Parts: sequence; C-alpha cells; structure tokens
Amino acid sequence: MLSRMFTLFLLAFSLQSLAQKNTPTYHKNETAIRALLAAQTKAWNEGDLVGFMEGYLPSDSLLFVGKSGPTYGFTNTLNNYKKGYPDTASMGKLTFTLLAVTPIEKKHYRVLGKWSLQRSKGDVSGYFTLLLQKIKGKWFVIQDHSS
Repeated sequence: MLSRMFTLFLLAFSLQSLAQKNTPTYHKNETAIRALLAAQTKAWNEGDLVGFMEGYLPSDSLLFVGKSGPTYGFTNTLNNYKKGYPDTASMGKLTFTLLAVTPIEKKHYRVLGKWSLQRSKGDVSGYFTLLLQKIKGKWFVIQDHSS
C-alpha cells in the first residue's frame, strides 16, 4: 500500500514538473538560471572568486556540501573557496554541463549538472545539485551539494 502511494506521488510530481516545463515562465526562469551559472563560470575563469560567489545567497543560511561535509554561510563558503583555490592555476578553467533544470515550485528550482576544471596541475571533475530560490526577482543558489 505504501509503495503504491509513493509511486502515485512520484507520478503526480513528474506530471506537474512536465506541465511546468512547457510554460513561458519556466523558459524565462531557466534562461535566467543558465545566465547566472554562465556569469559564475566567467567570473571563475577570470580568477574572480568574489564575482563567482555573487550567484550564492549572501546569507548565513547558505548551505554548501562538499567532500569535507557541510559549510554554513556565505562568508564561510567564500573562505573555503579561497583556501581551496588560492590562485588562478589552482582554479583552472571551469566548465558546467547542465543535465537538468527542474522547477520544484514557483520560486525554487533544482539544477543537476557536472563541473570540470581544466588545470595545468591536473584536471578534476564532479557533479553538483543546486537548489535555487528567486528573491526579489533575482535567482540565488541557496544550497549547493558538489562532489
């Protein structure tokens, strides 16, 4: 019984997501989210970590989860980036490959993607899931789980 109810819930959620993806609002939001991630990529590739962080919510409620576990807050996340990527050689050239941009509800979207850094000291890559929220007409990453 519980399995059947869960299956029905997943089906309803999938149908709702499909319906949302065929609207002008979805396309407008997806375009804005892709632009945010493109701006982050550009800032990263210019060695600008502060500019890269403009895509993140400037709040203590920001959550970043990486290989070392959770980090809470914008400043702590920025400091971790500065520690892990102290110079442009460490930063390399960033590429995002978006696999899915999914509406959760009107002001929240989930993005699944792949990141890769091309660096002289060795390339690295992984996957990420972002939760974005639209606040006062602007999209921000409020949670980032990167591996």
